[in-house]
Amino acid sequence: MKKFDIPAHYRSELISKVKEIRKQKDPRKKDFNPTVLDFGAVRFLIARHFGFCYGVENAIEISYKAIEENQGKRIYLLSQMIHNPIVNADLEGLGIQFLQDTLGNQLIPFDVLTKDDVVIIPAFGTTLELEDKLSKIGVDVQKYNTTCPFVEKVWKRSAKLGADDHTIIIHGKNKHEETRATFSHSSKNAPSIVVKDLKETQVLADFILGKRDLSEFAQTFEGKYSENFDPSIHFEKLGVINQTTMLATETQEIADYVKQVMVEKYGEENIKDHFADTRDTLCYATNDNQSATLSLMEQDADMAIVVGGYNSSNTSHLVELLEQKFPTYYISSADEIKSETEIHHFNMHSKTMETTTDFFPKKEKPTIILTSGASCPDAMVDKVLYTLLSKYNNTKEVATVLEEIENTY
Repeated sequence: MKKFDIPAHYRSELISKVKEIRKQKDPRKKDFNPTVLDFGAVRFLIARHFGFCYGVENAIEISYKAIEENQGKRIYLLSQMIHNPIVNADLEGLGIQFLQDTLGNQLIPFDVLTKDDVVIIPAFGTTLELEDKLSKIGVDVQKYNTTCPFVEKVWKRSAKLGADDHTIIIHGKNKHEETRATFSHSSKNAPSIVVKDLKETQVLADFILGKRDLSEFAQTFEGKYSENFDPSIHFEKLGVINQTTMLATETQEIADYVKQVMVEKYGEENIKDHFADTRDTLCYATNDNQSATLSLMEQDADMAIVVGGYNSSNTSHLVELLEQKFPTYYISSADEIKSETEIHHFNMHSKTMETTTDFFPKKEKPTIILTSGASCPDAMVDKVLYTLLSKYNNTKEVATVLEEIENTY
């Protein structure tokens, strides 16, 4: 795996070392069990895989390269680089301006741009329409294009599906930047439709099987299907792709369900002519993060802390998993831990901030799960761990704990 040149302050003295120890001992990630950090008075279970992924580190490296190479020029990001407020604030502090918000609303009009300006395409990618608009201004949209290679892999798969006359079902959040970009690329090659979850897919299946009147289709999936989509002819051959940060298990569940719908409609013997196997589009980092989280759920613990941006799709899915078993607190940084008795955390269901008091486990030597989303620097997780650790007395030194890990794994 390529090593990226990212700012040193995103690395950490503890978490990054823990990851390196596990990587050296288990380079192929055959063991997804968490790392146990035993500080004596408190134990932490650290997910086997979390934090910056290939696509995020690639995007950060290119962004800092753009700053270094274009001193004195105006530099813009099309929208947030990644869904992490600290990383985006760092880039803004270096003079980068955002052209749009995460929903595609214009913050700076395109008509102020010139061919001499630098525009960075974020890791989520962008739509063909926006690329064309920037190119007509004269902006080089490829020089600092940080689109994640795994997102581009999904686009390539959609092109292949389109060439084979498949209609494409995209598992994603239709307002998310990545899904908007994928929908744009997919729609160029094939009729395309976005479904948020299995429930929405089941509604789509009713149209496919003729259980719902096709006259209801346009209203039911308003804003989620491509231009000239005709449900009377575009459900004969189907393939499923995804927003890479969605739950991989849910994408596979949707694909398996759609396959059975097509078996019901066309028969098992004809399924290869009507459904494409697309499981190879699932992102390795999303898969690894979720596999590591599922392993955490097999452990005994008193609470879980998940660190990441509140608009981060992949982070919210980790919370979604962990909260099924543990009291789980979704925080953006250590600053949300106000004291031994108070934590501010994000409720991803109501999209509101909440305050919980007396959140620390009331027991001797509690066990705390700690993980983060793919856009969260290790240094931020370090700060959370140290903040929690500071609430306990007579804890072991970090060097001692690292030595124990070296000898254990």
